[in-house]
Amino acid sequence: MGNDLVREPVSRQLRIFAFDPSLSTQFDMAGIGEITIAVPWEKDLSSGPVGEYIEVIDADPASGLFYKPVDLNDKWVLAQDGVAPSETNPLFHQQMVYAVAMTTIGHFERALGRVALWSSHRGVGNEDDQFVRRLRIYPHALRDRNAFYSPDKKALLFGYFPVGIKDARNTPGTLVFTCLSHDIIAHETTHALLDGVHPRFNEPVNPDVLAFHEAFADIVALFQHFSYPGVLRNQIASTRGNLASENLLGQLAQQFGQASGRGNALRDALGSVNPDTNKWEAKMPDVRAIDRTFEPHDRGAILVAAVFGAFLKVYRGRTIDLYRIATEGTGVLREGDIPTDLASRLAEEAARCAQNVLQMCIRAIDYCPPVGITFGDYLRAIITADHDLNPDDTGGYRLAFVESFRQWGLHPAGMRSMSRESLLWPDRRAAEEAAGIGPTHDELQSLFIENQPIFPDQKVSSKIDRTQKSNLQTWTLESDRYKTWLGVEADAAALWSWLMRGKGRKLTRVFGLVVDEDNPPPTVFRSSSSDNMISVEVHSVRRALRRSPRGETVADLVVEITQRRRGYFDPRTQEEMDAPGRQFVPDDKGDFRYRAGCTLLMDPTTMEVRRVIRTAGTIADNAQLERVRRYITEGVPGPSNAFSPARNAMHEREPFALLHRDQES
Repeated sequence: MGNDLVREPVSRQLRIFAFDPSLSTQFDMAGIGEITIAVPWEKDLSSGPVGEYIEVIDADPASGLFYKPVDLNDKWVLAQDGVAPSETNPLFHQQMVYAVAMTTIGHFERALGRVALWSSHRGVGNEDDQFVRRLRIYPHALRDRNAFYSPDKKALLFGYFPVGIKDARNTPGTLVFTCLSHDIIAHETTHALLDGVHPRFNEPVNPDVLAFHEAFADIVALFQHFSYPGVLRNQIASTRGNLASENLLGQLAQQFGQASGRGNALRDALGSVNPDTNKWEAKMPDVRAIDRTFEPHDRGAILVAAVFGAFLKVYRGRTIDLYRIATEGTGVLREGDIPTDLASRLAEEAARCAQNVLQMCIRAIDYCPPVGITFGDYLRAIITADHDLNPDDTGGYRLAFVESFRQWGLHPAGMRSMSRESLLWPDRRAAEEAAGIGPTHDELQSLFIENQPIFPDQKVSSKIDRTQKSNLQTWTLESDRYKTWLGVEADAAALWSWLMRGKGRKLTRVFGLVVDEDNPPPTVFRSSSSDNMISVEVHSVRRALRRSPRGETVADLVVEITQRRRGYFDPRTQEEMDAPGRQFVPDDKGDFRYRAGCTLLMDPTTMEVRRVIRTAGTIADNAQLERVRRYITEGVPGPSNAFSPARNAMHEREPFALLHRDQES
């Protein structure tokens, strides 16, 4: 037969460490320490690896070396499912970061229903934003006990460090490579993916913002464990199906934590070792823990515990019948190993539940306000996003989330009820009623369907003309990522034109936006053009195509709109600059930026606004501005924290480098 009858592969088999190298050297973990996973096939993948999403650059500045790039298309490499796992072979290090990062990207794309985009390089002055095709990954960037995502470089930088302690699991002088930890790679890739959707989520305007970034990255890394069947079956068998007990699935970065002197994993969603008894103890829900916890990793751990608690509730509910069958109705398993068939069935249910929870958590980021995220906002986002896709709450996932969040004291501010219905973000009509405006959305259809955008900037207008026709089509996972990025700008420009210069101005109150007619404070930013209009940024317009449990295709248009205002650390200066009659001063940048706005969920066919997700206050809300000021100036992390105070972090170009530095302290 000719080669023309052989189809192109859909996946590439690559070997990785399931957790990190330390587990692969343990006798009882020999069967699951190293696994083979399927990574989407990239036909144009070049040495590095360098593909559509990722570019691995293996420079080692501390050693003055530049390692040879791995060629995953080499026939010998292909025949062996990639380079063999190794702590000392840089070629495997490159393969490891590529494989885990691509797996993480795949989870995001399936949940959000669109191709993943990295955040753009922001233009300076009159320069346009620049498209970032590939996230750069440096496996040996630092000789340091750190790994982080750089929003400035659009890169993941992994460190390595020598072990300085001696015990049963650590040998002094040996090197620990963070690029060989599955959890650290998935965690940092998630930071980059979230930044591509919400670049403003690294501005710490309340104690939840940076904590959410950390928690969300941990959630993705943790639940990615459940996508590896062999690992899952092993842990189901070792815990006799009780996933609330100590197990590897709930732990993050074991080798890093042990080598840095913790004695256990870097973080554990389920519990911790009691220093007095030296025994592992389950973490019990504490409704008041959130009120006394402010360090981002510790605060984020509460959100992770709440999400994992919701998963455990659903898992127990879906497996209780299996236990009754296996125990002839007693519910009490006999001593010894559980039957293989039972372990397999429990693993199937655990994988299904974990996949659904992970998809719910990722999908919810499209339902968050554009700035100032809180844990309560995220709960509403999870509940609303799942309701819109699965109205019947099959499996009781939403009920489990609400109950688990309540047990950990996490709730939206100002809510009178924690029922699933009350937690839904307002639909369009509810938002209009709250703003005292009737439904007037017919003009939205003409904006896109008539294909007649009006925008004053000629450079942007020409970009719209080139791409508007393709924008009317639904983006899918097969869409060209550069054209998708161009489409975001084109749609955003068109929507801005309608909102600020067209009939959409009558809906600004519904969306929580402030315009000239509202007589905003002088510190609200205005455009630099001659019209001096109040600035409104249509931050992004994203499209999503998802499949509901019933098999229906659900399409969404996600629109984020923000406004800016100058904030001052001194309240008296703020009052002076906001005095009636004072003119806007373009050159005055203030001490910090206060942002507000909304996220809109729209039907891309009818352009009907389905959900209006507003920030806690408008840009003219002095009380909310004061809360942000107080947090920035007074809400400094505790003395044990190793990153800058919030005031400095507002202007920090590498917030995640600071956040992750010396996590062992």
